[in-house]
Amino acid sequence: MADLATRTDTEEPDDLLSPAFVRAVVDAIDRADKEKVRSLVLELRPADLAELLELVRQDERHALVEMLGSDLNPETLHELDESVRDDVMEMLDPSVIASAVAEMDSDDAVYLLEDMDAHDQREILEQLPATDRAVLEKSLEYPEYSAGRLMQRELVAVPPFWDIGQTIDYLREAEQLPDEFYEIFVVDPGYKPVGTVPLSRVMRTRRPVKMSEVMEEEQTLIPVAMDQEDVALLFSKYDLISAAVVDEDERLVGVITVDDIVEVITEEATEDIRRLGGVGEEAISDTVIQTTRSRFSWLFLNLLTAILASAVIGLFDGTISQMVALAVLMPIVASMGGNAGTQTMTVAVRALATKDLVPFNASRIVTREVMVGFLNGIMFALLMGGIGGLWFENPALGMIIAAAMIINLVAAGLAGILIPIGLDKIGVDPAVSSAVFLTTVTDVVGFFAFLGLAALFLFN
Repeated sequence: MADLATRTDTEEPDDLLSPAFVRAVVDAIDRADKEKVRSLVLELRPADLAELLELVRQDERHALVEMLGSDLNPETLHELDESVRDDVMEMLDPSVIASAVAEMDSDDAVYLLEDMDAHDQREILEQLPATDRAVLEKSLEYPEYSAGRLMQRELVAVPPFWDIGQTIDYLREAEQLPDEFYEIFVVDPGYKPVGTVPLSRVMRTRRPVKMSEVMEEEQTLIPVAMDQEDVALLFSKYDLISAAVVDEDERLVGVITVDDIVEVITEEATEDIRRLGGVGEEAISDTVIQTTRSRFSWLFLNLLTAILASAVIGLFDGTISQMVALAVLMPIVASMGGNAGTQTMTVAVRALATKDLVPFNASRIVTREVMVGFLNGIMFALLMGGIGGLWFENPALGMIIAAAMIINLVAAGLAGILIPIGLDKIGVDPAVSSAVFLTTVTDVVGFFAFLGLAALFLFN
């Protein structure tokens, strides 16, 4: 069998952190076999080492970081989940973190520093060269989740009167260039971007040709205060690889590249999924106490809505006592409404996030969801009405549950679209609160419709 430590980029991704490899690392940690741990781990790429640190227990993580010492690749810190990253950074000396920050691109360095408390942040910044410190301090002044925080300050900008030859010579000789870049920005004397030239075009064009002759004047400029989610939408809409970031005076201050946008899209999608499930910013690496605390408030809110639904049931306790079948069937009505509403709500929340659902088409989408709820309600009414009538040998009961099914599925479709739109309109993230309100509506309407119709037509 090949040595688990000898890995190449050509291996299948699933084999990089196989269970056998992780067990081998953990066994070596448990035996305090430092040399074995280092031989296994030092060959890993930063992203794989970060994944390994997230997989192991906290005590194993601490031991692993200690064994790696100064050989811990600084890029690993940027790849770590936030809670794990904070845990690892607490173990590192500020000088080690400062050295890591100095080696990073400015956007990665800001990502590392932004969640630290002010004292630790200042201690690290003071160990950096004055120029690097000024750049990072300026980036940290921008609002969190803005283009200013996301952008990279290292970029290539040249005047329009330079020719291709001058530009290539500059790229070869300049020391402060980004490690990777995709286009060169052409700027006027006020450092305002007037065009871009893809790097591939520079390499294919003869040296005497002016940059102004080959530049693309049409470009997407990102305001420095724009929310990162809106930036991601622009990248997706216009298929951008990189884009210039400009300040209030439209001067070039940075660049955002597609690799950063991929992370933003992943983060935003993950955030929406977690919020829809009521787990906030919870991560799989959180402790029992952290996880319990983050879930409690959401569960408490759900308890209050459940009490409200139970209160509606209590209004019909006399009706239920006369026919046990009502208690058997009423959860079906509420459950179907809840599931139907969740389908609509999920689509609506995502459409709001991607700007596919806007005031212009809102009424059409609302109408569509109501009609979908109505048609599904009819189909399930026929199905459940027949089942209910045959089950309890009571055709009238079957008709009542059929009517309640239609009412609740229409209400679910309406609530599933209007609740997210309403929350978004008043400035509340619909991914956070929609589910609670939706569940309340479908439970209350479902129980009230079913039990109310039963009380009206079966016992009068």
